[in-house]
Parts: sequence; C-alpha cells; structure tokens
Amino acid sequence: MEATIQAKVNQWLNGNYDSATKETIEQLAKNNPAELADSFYRNLEFGTGGLRGIMGVGSNRMNKYTVGMATQGFANYLKQTYGNAEIKVAIAHDSRNNSRFFAETTASVFASNGIKVYLFEALRPTPELSFTIRHYGCQAGVVCTASHNPKEYNGYKAYWNDGGQLVPPHDKNVIIEVEKIASVDEVKWSGGESNITLIGSEIDEAYIKMVRSLSVYPDVIERQKDLRIVYTPIHGTGIKLVPQVLKTFGFTNVTIVEEQSEPDGNFPTVGYPNPEEADAMAYGLKKAKEIDADILLGTDPDADRVGIGVKDNNGNWVLMNGNQTAVLAFNYMIEARKAKGLAQANDMVVKTIVTTDLIDEIARQNEINCYNVLTGFKWIAELIKEKEGKENYVVGGEESYGLMIGSQIRDKDAISAVALLCEMAAYEKDKGRSLYQKLIDLYVQYGYYKEHLISITKKGMDGQQQIAAMMEGYRSNPPKSINGSPVVMLLDYDLRKGRNLQTGEEWSIELPKSNVLQFILEDDSKISARPSGTEPKIKFYFSVNTVLPDAASFQSAEAEMDARIKGIISDMKL
Repeated sequence: MEATIQAKVNQWLNGNYDSATKETIEQLAKNNPAELADSFYRNLEFGTGGLRGIMGVGSNRMNKYTVGMATQGFANYLKQTYGNAEIKVAIAHDSRNNSRFFAETTASVFASNGIKVYLFEALRPTPELSFTIRHYGCQAGVVCTASHNPKEYNGYKAYWNDGGQLVPPHDKNVIIEVEKIASVDEVKWSGGESNITLIGSEIDEAYIKMVRSLSVYPDVIERQKDLRIVYTPIHGTGIKLVPQVLKTFGFTNVTIVEEQSEPDGNFPTVGYPNPEEADAMAYGLKKAKEIDADILLGTDPDADRVGIGVKDNNGNWVLMNGNQTAVLAFNYMIEARKAKGLAQANDMVVKTIVTTDLIDEIARQNEINCYNVLTGFKWIAELIKEKEGKENYVVGGEESYGLMIGSQIRDKDAISAVALLCEMAAYEKDKGRSLYQKLIDLYVQYGYYKEHLISITKKGMDGQQQIAAMMEGYRSNPPKSINGSPVVMLLDYDLRKGRNLQTGEEWSIELPKSNVLQFILEDDSKISARPSGTEPKIKFYFSVNTVLPDAASFQSAEAEMDARIKGIISDMKL
C-alpha cells in the first residue's frame, strides 16, 4: 500500500475513532486490501453541492466522521458569516440506509456549535426541507440523501437561507472551511442537545397547504376526481406526502404500487431507484395496465424527481422523458393561468441550457420571459432571488426529470409536480383527450422538438484527461459541419463567449463559468457537451426540430428526427 494511504489508515487506527470502525479497518486490511486502499486514497470531496459517496469506513467514504467534519466546516462558515446573530438550520433525510444516523450526527454537530437545529422526526422529501428553511427563516439546511444513486451510496446536500443549494460565493467558501478541518478532534460532537427541536406534522400541513395553492383548476378536479392514478414512491420518501397531497387536491382513485410502497434503503425491487429508468417504473407500468389507469407517476428516494407514464394513441403505455414532461408542465402553467385570468404581465419561466428549446418557443409565443440558466436548480433559485420584486416566477425545470412550481420552495419538487401533472391529466380528460394527445398538439402548434442524451465514460487512470482533451479539441478546432449541416455558432460557457463561426462575430455569455460547449447548426440542431466534474464521464445532449403539419404526421416526423440524431452521433464518432 502507498505510504500516504497507509499513513491515513494508521491515523484512523490510532485516533479518536470508535472500536467498530477500527475493527472494520483491520478486517479490510486482512481480507480486502484493495477495498481498504480505495477507502483511504483520498478525502471524500465536499463539492459545490455537498458530499456524495459509498458508505463505509475511511476518508473516502460516507460515515459518521466524514459527515461530522463536513458539518463542522459548514458550522464554522455560518458563524463567520452571521457573527453573533442567532443561526438556525433545518435538517431532513430520506429512506437510505444510515440516512437517519447521518441526519442525527449533523444535528448534534450543529447544535454543539451553538446553532439552533430543526430536525425532522422521521424521513421527509428533499423539497420539504427547502420549504422548511424558508418557513422558519433558517440560515441554512442539510438533507441526507444520495438522490437516485444505488443503495451503496449516501450523501449530504447543503442549502443556504433562500432554500436553494449553495451558489457562489458560499459554495466555494464552505468548501474552504470544510477542507480546513484536518482531524476528527476538531469536531464538536456533543453537548448541544438542548438546541435541537424535532419537527414533523406541523410542517407537513404548511407544505401541503402551499402545494394546494398551486392548483389552477380545482373545479376540473371535482369533475374528474375519479381519475385513475397509479403512484410509486420507489421505496422512498414520496409515500409520506404524495398520497396526502393528491387527497387534498380532491383525487379519490389513487393506487399505490404495493411492492414499492415501503421506505427501504436496500431498494429491493430495483438496481437504480430512479424514475428515469424504465426498470424502476416496471412495477408501476404493470399496475397501470392492470387497472387501465389514466396516468402513472414515480418519484425517486428523496422525491425531487418525477417520471410519468401515459397511454399513446394506440392505447400502449409510454414513459415520457424529462423534456416532454417539462413541456407539458410549462405549457399548462402558462396556458391555464392565462385562461383563468391568473397570468401577470411580468410572469417568467426558467429552464436550463440543455433543456428543450420548445419551452422557449412556447414562452415566446405567449409573450412570457423565458430565462436559461446553467444545469442545476440552484441556478433557478438564484435567478428567482435576483428577479424578486421585478418579475413573477411561475415554473422552472430541467430535462433530468425535475420541476419547481411556484416560488415558495427553491429546489426541484416531485411532490407538487405529481399533483399538478395529475391535474393536467384531469384537465385533458375533461376535454376528452389524453396528455399524450396534448403533447402532439403542442408539437403541431409550436414545432416538433426531439431530444436525446448519451453519456460516455472513459475508464482508467487517464479517463479525465481523455475527456479534457476531447473538450479542448472541440473548443480550439470546432467542426465545420455535423451531419451535413454547417456549424454556425459555438457557445463556450467556460470562456463565457459565443462566436458566429461564419462571420467571426463574438459576444459575452452572461452566465457563471461552466465547462459546457454548445454547437448550433444551420438546420437549427443543437449539440451540447458537458463533462462531469467528479467522474470520468461526459454527457452529450442532442436536440433537433421540424415543423409538424398535423397530428397524423407525427410518426413519420419522429422517424425523420431519430434518423437526424443518429446521423449526428455517427458523424461525431460518439
């Protein structure tokens, strides 16, 4: 074993760590030295969103000590920022193994630093944590979750006083303070128990009341209250609130997928508890077919992502992708509010730069400002804060199955999304149509946009370097054409510059720096390249579009768009 790794192992064996941890390290040294090396070869990185990693002993794992040290750093930054003023923090956790333990550890460390802690008495969805920060006027918050990752993982998401995840300068400043904590001996582990207040049903009630206020057509729900809804929480926190919210909205015919209804950190029915994955929605699809449902919905373990299934024109069940779901939600909030007389002259919507441009077109034709931000709901939250008092935020979303409806929370919220998507289904059923038919109608009205995503992992020690070289090649020597269409524009979000490759004209991009490149082709196709900051992985997002003359032309147009995407991928040798 490398000397630096062995030194870390020795530090844990000889330091103030519990006996069970030391025994596990000794067992790994005997039986699995490779696993031991991986557990200690680096410190688990506290990134701009917090921690995420495999659970276990060691500096490169999620455990009591890495969570405690991260919390001590976060506490130090809060005290630097707010001085002698009272500091309040809200803490929640999901259904993952050890999430309760990590939440209690986090609460104890904050409390022992003299910080007032509101700790949920049991598991709760991430969006409720964001709501709670605002509800109690907290300065920060933490939710212990690894979102949709496999069961071996857990994580720690850090939030600021607006209920959004950390953005500059706080994200980098918290990282600096976390990295200063060199030993577990610097952590205040106990002594502040009186600073912890358990919370629960009172917040549930306030949150449900807020979600209920987002409903645009309660009268339609009354007529369609027996809409056949199938819902799966995929062993996560959604079960705590989704059934209550749907009942409050007035829906009476909700079927919960029994096999996935119990919160369980082992996620026994799925490999990835992610509604983006067809496998995770398989039990729900089976139930939806059995009872001839109108809509199927699934949420991930911390209930911030939502996936939906609907029947197509032939009665076959299809799972909508994140872009399609976002289009339906954005259009409904714009169209329905206008029809109900609720629209305001300063309404705005927000999406990310890799989310379908169909939303921009819908907003443009409805004369509503549509802003594009970097990937991540923290940037949507930041824009809301910037525009507060000047523009009225209605809805935001991104292609990775996230929606944020209304401004009373500042992170993606699958609970309110489930309720509004069911209301949308009821609204269309009231007109004798399905959500699928509505989507096709939107393609006819605004243009047919088709998106596709591929993720490429470059394995091995030099994976990150290969991806960096790929991005540098695109940046310094962009392709002249892709799939037979000239590249007319290069948008470089790292340099924060846009360039017309045909005229040489350049302009500034008014967004924070991010390692993303976008190619805009003459035929209006768009390709985005976005490397991961933490893994040797790069994502390519493809968007193509065409005019759809009528609903009957949809299948032939879809085949044409699929061929175009395939041609782009082939030409780029991906």
